[in-house]
Amino acid sequence: MAAFESERELLREIRERLDGWIHDARGEAFAELFEGADALVSEEELLLLDRLDSRLSRERGQGLWNEDEYAIVRTGVIDEENTPRVVCTIHPRVPEDAYPGEESLDDETRATLDEALWEYCQRVVEITQQQLEEFAWSGDATSPEE
Repeated sequence: MAAFESERELLREIRERLDGWIHDARGEAFAELFEGADALVSEEELLLLDRLDSRLSRERGQGLWNEDEYAIVRTGVIDEENTPRVVCTIHPRVPEDAYPGEESLDDETRATLDEALWEYCQRVVEITQQQLEEFAWSGDATSPEE
């Protein structure tokens, strides 16, 4: 069991684990929201998202699926009611010119895809927050001494 001498040390440990938690949360959120009968989008729309992601990755070096970014926000003195919060700082969006030089996506399709990407990021936040709280209040970490 690790004991942290300060909130700063606990935050440092949380930040060191954040990338791994986000990686795991992305996989879990994708499976929950984009696979199976209750998927947020149709198979065709998911293929469209993947094609857009691929094109944007080639053109910009970063596609839709890796555009989301997350951070930790400290909420004051760390105690059971004030655990640091995970926030999504960048939500991916389908660009207006999704297919430049060709017929672009209609507004309804773009809105559906953007909403699905938003829900995905929010689910990643929820899963990551749960992992953070389990770590912060488990035997792996104890409340910092004041």
